[in-house]
Amino acid sequence: MAAELSAHHRRLAQQKREAITTAAAALFLERGYDGTSLARIAEAAEVSKSTLFKQFPTKAALFEAIVTESWKRGDADAVDQPQSGDLRAGLTAVGHRYAELIGRPTMAALFRIVIAELPRFPELGQMQFQLGKLPYFTSVQRYLQAEHEAGNADVPDAESAANQFLGMIANYVLWPRMLLTDWNPTADEVDTAVDEAVRTMLARYARD
Repeated sequence: MAAELSAHHRRLAQQKREAITTAAAALFLERGYDGTSLARIAEAAEVSKSTLFKQFPTKAALFEAIVTESWKRGDADAVDQPQSGDLRAGLTAVGHRYAELIGRPTMAALFRIVIAELPRFPELGQMQFQLGKLPYFTSVQRYLQAEHEAGNADVPDAESAANQFLGMIANYVLWPRMLLTDWNPTADEVDTAVDEAVRTMLARYARD
């Protein structure tokens, strides 16, 4: 019985946490980071101020949670790299995972918040880079390095190669959405963009 109550409390706490981060992201985008108070976020999330402060004592801590959660997938392999051995299969898995991640509306909203507030709050950009993009980028870099060391690819500069691959996908999936409110490519169009990026990488880095 105690275990059931504990699990129930954990679920409630997680639901409230998600309500808080969702409300905060929407308000940051609407009113700006500086123009949004924690009290207003609590009201929008329909939680008490004490509940909010218990989980997020500062606005910076709340924004940090938004960044880390935005860069997570729903499963446990959020940044796990594929096994080396099949460069095409590995790049395809990485590419589709990345396209799904940055194609979420919440990701575009996060980038808009950071860009809008960067002149006054450069620490938000640091959070977005250090807690979000960098861990994901590093996982792709490690994967390409592993393929190189296994002899499956000729990747003398894994950092540059990771930039090229992720950049090709982001240039189609994410960046047009930052400027075009009606940009909403279909799943087939996204798949084609990923497949073309994979083919480009294979042409450049695959070993015969």
